[in-house]
Parts: sequence; C-alpha cells; structure tokens
Amino acid sequence: MEQPDNELVFTGQLLKTAEVRTTPAGIRIARFVLAHRSRRSEAGQLRDVQCRLSVVASGQALTAGITEHSPGTWLKVKGFLSRAGYRAADARIELHALEIRTVNVDG
Repeated sequence: MEQPDNELVFTGQLLKTAEVRTTPAGIRIARFVLAHRSRRSEAGQLRDVQCRLSVVASGQALTAGITEHSPGTWLKVKGFLSRAGYRAADARIELHALEIRTVNVDG
C-alpha cells in the first residue's frame, strides 16, 4: 500500500541561531524558525506571501554546523510536516528536515 504524500521544500531566512540539544538517547536535535516572504500568483493575481515555520533537524549529519549560520541566512529545507507536539490537541505543525542547504536569494 502506498503512503500518502507528505513532502515540503521551504526556503526562508533564519530568524535566530538554531538551538541544539542532545536527547537522552544521544540524538542531536536542532530547532530553528525560518521566515518566508515572496510574491505568488493565485487565481491570476499576484499576492504578497509571508509566513514563519518551525524546523526540527535530527541527527549528526543535519545538526553539524547548523549553529554557525547567522540570523538572516537563507536556508532551503526539504522534509515532511508533523504535529508540533503530541500532548497538545491544536493544529500547530513543524517541518522535520531531511536536507538543509544555504541558498542565495535575490530580494
């Protein structure tokens, strides 16, 4: 049986230096927020788009060097969306990174 799609590519500016911790199981976890701003076409009209998205990166490969990125750095993150916490019943989501890279964005 095929899994339902859950993939996202999101580009935004780092708001503040990533916070990194190590879980009791020894897994490094980085958390940071990206701010996105662009112009998109919707129903034939251009509109300004702005949003912020929380990102979680797990494991040595993704967290190595993440704190070296300064606020304002543009990052492109590929990953999947998941609920931001399993204790709360609200609909907050966060992007769980599978790939992170810096990008140059005009604007």
